[in-house]
Amino acid sequence: MERDEEVCLCFHVTRGKLLSYLRVERPRRASQLSECFGAGTGCGWCRPFLRQLFAQACGSRPSPAALPAPDEYAVQRAEYIRQGKGIPPSEAGHGG
Repeated sequence: MERDEEVCLCFHVTRGKLLSYLRVERPRRASQLSECFGAGTGCGWCRPFLRQLFAQACGSRPSPAALPAPDEYAVQRAEYIRQGKGIPPSEAGHGG
């Protein structure tokens, strides 16, 4: 996964932004990654991947967090949303 690939598709937060946040801010919990441009606070699809990045930064996971290819990642997220598991921010409040 490249640094400029988006992890949080709702708020367009890239892997590079998240890695920088982890390095500089040193959050104590994965949930604190939400302070990085709102990552993980939209539809929720990216939360497992945020936890992977956090675990890697803490040293509990030696290899980089693996994401599917960008196109496949978007397709999987669309299916997640279609199944009613999350609502992207632009659809919130529209009965969606």
